[in-house]
Amino acid sequence: MRSLLKSKSMSSGFALFSMFFGAGNLIFPLAIGQFAGDKNVYAMLGLILTAVVVPFLGVLAILLFDGCYHSFFARLGKWPGFALAFSIITLIGPLGCTPRCIALSFSTVKTFFPGTSAVLFSAGACLLILFFTLRQNRTVEMLGRILTPVLLCGLGFIIYKGLTSQGVAIKQDEGNLKLFVHGLKEGYNTMDLLAAFFFSSTIISMLKNGTNDGKSSNHYKRTVKAIAIGAGLLSIVYFGFSYIASLHTPTLDIQGKEHILTALALKVAGPAAGIVLCVTVAVTCLTTAIALVCVFTDFIQNGVLKGKVRYEVILIISLIVTFLMANIEFSGISAFLGPILEVCYPGLIVLTIANIAHRLVDFKPIKFLVFLAFLCSAVIYFM
Repeated sequence: MRSLLKSKSMSSGFALFSMFFGAGNLIFPLAIGQFAGDKNVYAMLGLILTAVVVPFLGVLAILLFDGCYHSFFARLGKWPGFALAFSIITLIGPLGCTPRCIALSFSTVKTFFPGTSAVLFSAGACLLILFFTLRQNRTVEMLGRILTPVLLCGLGFIIYKGLTSQGVAIKQDEGNLKLFVHGLKEGYNTMDLLAAFFFSSTIISMLKNGTNDGKSSNHYKRTVKAIAIGAGLLSIVYFGFSYIASLHTPTLDIQGKEHILTALALKVAGPAAGIVLCVTVAVTCLTTAIALVCVFTDFIQNGVLKGKVRYEVILIISLIVTFLMANIEFSGISAFLGPILEVCYPGLIVLTIANIAHRLVDFKPIKFLVFLAFLCSAVIYFM
């Protein structure tokens, strides 16, 4: 047992879990539980497919391309691949994930401080991000190491309290297939496949460094084990939170998905524990936003502008865009991202599977399949 806990696969599995488990990812399993009621399991199967299985396929795909996302996207052609990579990094940067983290932090804080201004909070959050990214110190890394275990303990406590507290799921009249598709689309909103393309290389490098025998087969086995561990942990947390949401949210007056976690925590854990957890979630969101801003700024400076523009200039511009997006709040950002993700996700899934098949069985076709998937999903959405 001790050797298992000390193994590189185990530590990497926990790292993968942390990489995908942003605080915002809690919102969508909770929303599914609130919506699906007594048929929660069917919707959760859809979420697990697009929010767990598909992102970890993305990790596997990047692994097969030796951790290089440039090579991964280049199979679409130099410029189409670059355009797609640029679009994705922008969505997980100032146009999507980053302002959504700030907006979720604001909605959490606003519960306890109702007079808080969204504009002032967003401005303060962006200034904090600017301070930490300019100094490039290890404060954020240290905060992450402290907050992640605290967050996980708090989440585990809420799941336990939710399961042991009395609650009744509402009866859902929707068909099982419709609920499955609903969960499938909610999984798009986690945006974890997009994150997998750019963040997996860090985990893969860690696993490579732990391989001393020079055998690539051992490296791949270790990575697959890490993927299984990370996927298993995510699935447990997602199922746990969706289930307690199905039991307890019918009795709560909740306005918007972003308020479900706060209301649920206060109900099942009490005011004191609820406040501690919600503050932890808010700070975790901000540390996630800092990491996203750093990745986006580095991509633009080195991948797009080839070092011709100073890091600080790009950082400030990205934070201005982030500030503007954060002020449309969580619901507005979700409304903006929803159609984009619904149209693009199927094509990205096809790209991932086709690239895996290319590495494993020398599968050649890709451009036609990916662009056809984009076209079909766009037609279906607009129809």
